[in-house]
Amino acid sequence: MEIKVCIGSACHLKGAYEVIETFKAYLAKHDLENTIDLKASFCLGECGTAVSVKVENEQVTAVKPEAAKQFIEAVHRRITQ
Repeated sequence: MEIKVCIGSACHLKGAYEVIETFKAYLAKHDLENTIDLKASFCLGECGTAVSVKVENEQVTAVKPEAAKQFIEAVHRRITQ
């Protein structure tokens, strides 16, 4: 599974690196680095709702840094069902 986190200007300003660090910590804690491929990406086309995150080929989702843990937990639950 691939997760892309936008690091373009708007997303950077709204906490993209906090989102990435939260995701990285969660993936390491749950030994998911080989299951989920976390990538930084430039503009995902949703600058107005930053931080933009795309899981596989799904629609881009806005993820605030304070909601990043809940988001990655939901992705994890989905892949373990």
